[in-house]
Amino acid sequence: MSATLTEPKPKSGILDIAPYVPGESSVPGGLKPIKLSSNETPLGASAKAIAAYTALASELERYPDGASLALRKAIGGVYGLDPARIVCGCGSDELLNLLAHAYLAPGDEAVFTEHGFLVYRIVTLGNGAKPVVVKCRNLAADVDAMIAALTPRTKIVFLDNPNNPTGTYIPMSEVRRLHAALRPDTLLVLDSAYAEYVRRNDYESGIELVATQKNVVMTRTFSKIYGLAALRLGWAYCPPAIADVLNRIRGPFNVTAPAIAAGIAAIEDTAHVEASLVHNDTWLPWTTAEIQKLGLEVTPSVGNFILIHFPETGERTATAADAFLKSKGIIMRRVAGYGLPNALRMTIGTESDNKTVVKALAAFMGKA
Repeated sequence: MSATLTEPKPKSGILDIAPYVPGESSVPGGLKPIKLSSNETPLGASAKAIAAYTALASELERYPDGASLALRKAIGGVYGLDPARIVCGCGSDELLNLLAHAYLAPGDEAVFTEHGFLVYRIVTLGNGAKPVVVKCRNLAADVDAMIAALTPRTKIVFLDNPNNPTGTYIPMSEVRRLHAALRPDTLLVLDSAYAEYVRRNDYESGIELVATQKNVVMTRTFSKIYGLAALRLGWAYCPPAIADVLNRIRGPFNVTAPAIAAGIAAIEDTAHVEASLVHNDTWLPWTTAEIQKLGLEVTPSVGNFILIHFPETGERTATAADAFLKSKGIIMRRVAGYGLPNALRMTIGTESDNKTVVKALAAFMGKA
């Protein structure tokens, strides 16, 4: 006789998932925080995007366009892409979930790096597949190690390029080498959430590779440089067959009308995007250099954030730094969940934010 079941049981793998913990947003004592924990743009959303969003306030009873056609056309216009190969979602997180749901089954494997986006593990386990975690080299993806981890069971390889939280990247030649090692039925997912910030000649977001291959998808987000994190908006550029699959399983109205309107305005407001790039190009190197002067190691970053390393032992650990900074109203991102217990990730903030952080870290390091 079978055991009596007393309650519904989730699918295998789900209870192995550690729930995603976002960056903190409050500090003790009621201080107004300087929130540098979620890689949000210090310039905020485009005024045109805000206007497009608020213009729909009187039409909230209407369903959105389930196909997000106007948004897909706007994205296609900016990047020169076929809108039919673009799928929009509730953040790029939803698209990663959909890809895993469509292409991972129990017994399959998904490969990603030890410091990769935590969602890769979540969506892999959530579909009963096995996460295969690969060591990095100098805090960047090690293509040789990723290739060595491939097996006949590998169905998806996730690569966030640039990587969050390290800020490192690999050149497109390495991405192509990784792709060349994959079987035709293994999907390469290029998570290019921070692509807009990268200023390196050997970097590509993956558009050309998707355009010419049947097993590559690129995901992007409106949460970072476009400042629309609250609206949860992302998109994927896919081979036609994969776009067809995602459109079959996504929710019928998975992107809201205000998000569609704001997304169109944001991606077409090139002046606001350029202002964000100029700000980051100014304050990323400045903040990096000033923190290094305090005797702290900072991983070179191509994103809008930096990874600051603290001593493993003693009075100036990452845990101690986090507590000290919070006492000053400054919130950074603990990254122990990414395998980096001795580091904090700092988003590049406003000029005032960045200078305040440097001053606080100088006090913490005894160099004020």
